[in-house]
Amino acid sequence: MLLPIFCLFATVVFIQFLYYIVIFGKFSFAKPQALAPKRIPISVIVCAKNEEENVRKFVPLLAEQNYATFEIVLIDDASSDNTLEVFEEFEKMYSNIKLVKVENNEAFWGNKKFALTLGIKAAKYDYLLFTDADCYPTSKDWITTMSSQFTMHKNIVLGYGAYEKISNSFLNKIIRFETLVTATQYFSWAQLGKPYMGVGRNMAYKREEFFKVRGFMDHMKLRSGDDDLFINQAATGDNTTVCYLPDSFTYSMPKTTFKEWFTQKRRHASTAKHYKLFDRNQLGLFYVTQLLFLVLPIVLLAFQFQWIAVVSIIGFRYLFSWLALGFAAGKLKEKDVMYWFPLIEIIVILTQLNVFISNTFSKPVHWK
Repeated sequence: MLLPIFCLFATVVFIQFLYYIVIFGKFSFAKPQALAPKRIPISVIVCAKNEEENVRKFVPLLAEQNYATFEIVLIDDASSDNTLEVFEEFEKMYSNIKLVKVENNEAFWGNKKFALTLGIKAAKYDYLLFTDADCYPTSKDWITTMSSQFTMHKNIVLGYGAYEKISNSFLNKIIRFETLVTATQYFSWAQLGKPYMGVGRNMAYKREEFFKVRGFMDHMKLRSGDDDLFINQAATGDNTTVCYLPDSFTYSMPKTTFKEWFTQKRRHASTAKHYKLFDRNQLGLFYVTQLLFLVLPIVLLAFQFQWIAVVSIIGFRYLFSWLALGFAAGKLKEKDVMYWFPLIEIIVILTQLNVFISNTFSKPVHWK
């Protein structure tokens, strides 16, 4: 039995090599992006529900962007706190802010997609840039940098939504490592012409792309997926590009307890089963090989079967994965998480297994 297990282990590592070097390498080893500023009018869209403190801090950072022509569409999704009142204050302060008030609707109660649809329809300009209410841009050139990647044919731009660094927090490193791996995956597949997701914390698209797929109608009943399910449906190799220039990043505060982060990951993972078949399969294959890489060598080493070869293969796998993720971390300003790479990776893989099991037996909680 041990020889077939060894052959399976070698196959798993070969598949991992294809993922990390051939696929992820499209992003990790890509040349630095060029900035080609455009002068297209932009509508920045922010949807908020009970985000009074965050919008008070972050809306001014959006309003102070160094860009010629833009508006900010603030959507209040029937908040029960003072979010609407804060939005109304900003509407008076800034001439380029437009407020969209969403009342509770029995058919779409608590559905962020309904609120976003109203905001998209209310936007003055055709090019839309999205971020969340708890996010802020890394620079005053965020709009300039994200919009620079639009071309005549590229109408969807996938950006990077990072999380703030918290000193002396190992959980923070885990969260940022998982975010790094996810971004490396969706950037790489987009570079290969097979985009499958993006994050609502930082993405842009032309309004016509929204209406081509009837907006969120095909998955309106699902509370999550206003970002990744939409991209999975609307994005193609012809109309999608990426932006990973440092000035294009947005940041948000990560969860500070494992329970909160785990709940968030359950929410995010619940949409993956609605992806296109190819995307589900490639993501599933990657995760299965990740899990098998942890399990199979334990069995082989426990019986001391070809232990020199097994240890050598393990070392080879960590070398090429560390290189690919290390270069990606450099692009995304996340180098510090790579110092803990082997340990954090194991924790993330086991957490993802727990998420899968939990989602199999119960439904996660969604939009507030």
